[in-house]
Amino acid sequence: MTDSAVTSAPVLPLTKILGDEGFRLFFPLGALYAALWPFQWVLVFGLDLPLAHTTPPGLWHAHEMIFGAFGAALIGFITTAVPEWTDTQRPQGKFLYPMAALWGGGRLVGFFGADMLGLAGAICDVAWLVLLTDYVVRVSVQKRSDNLLSFILWMGAFAVTEAVVRYGFTIEDAELARRALHVAGLVFLGLLGLALARITVAVTNLILDPSETTSPFRPHPGRLNLAPGLVALAIAGELAGLSPEASGYLMIAAGAAFMDRVGEAFVGREMLRSEIMVLAGSSGFAGAGLILIGCVRLGAPLAETAGLHVALMGGLGLGVLSVFSIAGLLHSGQPLVFARMTRFAALLLVAALALRVLPDLDLQLLSPDLSYAGAALLWAAAFLLWLRVYWPLLSNAATLGTRQC
Repeated sequence: MTDSAVTSAPVLPLTKILGDEGFRLFFPLGALYAALWPFQWVLVFGLDLPLAHTTPPGLWHAHEMIFGAFGAALIGFITTAVPEWTDTQRPQGKFLYPMAALWGGGRLVGFFGADMLGLAGAICDVAWLVLLTDYVVRVSVQKRSDNLLSFILWMGAFAVTEAVVRYGFTIEDAELARRALHVAGLVFLGLLGLALARITVAVTNLILDPSETTSPFRPHPGRLNLAPGLVALAIAGELAGLSPEASGYLMIAAGAAFMDRVGEAFVGREMLRSEIMVLAGSSGFAGAGLILIGCVRLGAPLAETAGLHVALMGGLGLGVLSVFSIAGLLHSGQPLVFARMTRFAALLLVAALALRVLPDLDLQLLSPDLSYAGAALLWAAAFLLWLRVYWPLLSNAATLGTRQC
């Protein structure tokens, strides 16, 4: 962006700018929460929470990352991408700020694990999930199209899992909440698979032909929904109570489908572009994590938490950072070229993942406490660095109405 573009920007209040499009408001909120929650949980409270008396802090941790940090990313993505895909009016402040208030209400409860306010937090979180799903349903009906049906189904499933998790918290059934959180993570991986299927094609074509006059990259249509479909089978196996061995094979199959998506990155020397590599890396970590879970259930002498962190912290985490970075550029009128600090943020996230899973893989180069602390610091640095790079774009009125996608 040139200095003249900045100086000639109209004078608008920040609330007006951030309320112009979903990504401007919810990507910074998601980045901040993704950075702060693990930091305070590990380094301030020592893997404990001051107001968590009936719910294990570890369950609050999983909940706040999936429904808190990644939940904000989901709101920003859906309210930004769906209008683009359907050529409909985008939700703005009158819709976005109430959504932010509901999301924030859940976070006020979850940040400190305030069990006594659990019902209020549950109402807030279920409400924004229902409203977000309802928005996509209304757009689908308006356009008389079933192209968004898969997103509607997965988002509906995400809302149901949140309701079950919160019910488990309320009745102090930690096992029910743990199982529901596990399913919620898988549901989000299904949403990730849907999103990557759309984003990867557009990004790869834009890199291969910046003029956008051709579409040189056309993946096989049968592969677009392969990963979400097999994740759905894995979820069905979890809900049906299949044996560890049977569910393990389903996890490996779902992981293999994500690994298959990695192969789409092999488009010549352009595959080395960081904009393509982060998307391939997201699929790769999601696939590797699911395969690792399957191997553990088939007898590998490892902790299943290693696979969960590789899939969720690596696959979802890098996927969220990728969406933040790509949409942040294209929807603010910038060319699709990552800044050096954006690439460095992605490397920090991968390093955080490595430190976190080392103890679970019995590769303790550091003590577990140091590994967890280092992972929390690197993870926070990754998202705060992204925010440092992108905030000038997201908060600048000169970038309104300049999207390049």
